[in-house]
Amino acid sequence: QKGWVPMEKSEIPFLSAAALGDLIRTRQVSPVEATEAYLDRIEKLDGTLRSYVTVAREQALAAAKASDILRAAGLSRSLVEGLPMSVKNLHDIAGYITLGGSAVLKDAEPAEQNATIVERLLRAGAILIGSTNMTEFAFSGLGINPHYGTPRSVWGRDNARIPGGSSSGAGVAVAQGMSVFSIGPATGDSI
Repeated sequence: QKGWVPMEKSEIPFLSAAALGDLIRTRQVSPVEATEAYLDRIEKLDGTLRSYVTVAREQALAAAKASDILRAAGLSRSLVEGLPMSVKNLHDIAGYITLGGSAVLKDAEPAEQNATIVERLLRAGAILIGSTNMTEFAFSGLGINPHYGTPRSVWGRDNARIPGGSSSGAGVAVAQGMSVFSIGPATGDSI
């Protein structure tokens, strides 16, 4: 894309949200490149790490392309414009089932609209790449989930240590470079 300065895509997932935002604002990284970098990490690692319940690849890439167009026109909706994020699967995402970490809800109807926090972030230009795993109904600070798999802690992941927090998938996703930031509201000790 004209105007973007190339950067190694493999480096992008290890940047802070502030650093990635600066690179996007200064056109050193495009929102599409950033989104693809995180989606590549998810594809490569999440089969083992179990951070995500849902990955919205096509939706995320479409939103990133729209963000690219705005940036090319010199426009930005906010500081989160073009930043790939994830959301704890406790928040509704239109068109997806909100499982709340429970098998009880696996046959529920998909959400008809986004949760307020999701909608506000999307309107601000954040790129939603998916929803993250969690403890069942957020009722535990251990981070385990017997239904969808327990996300693996970044500390000793080869030993399958538990990550802690009811938003365990969100914490692991950010720590492992599979989301630049994640929404994981605290019932008690979330992330």
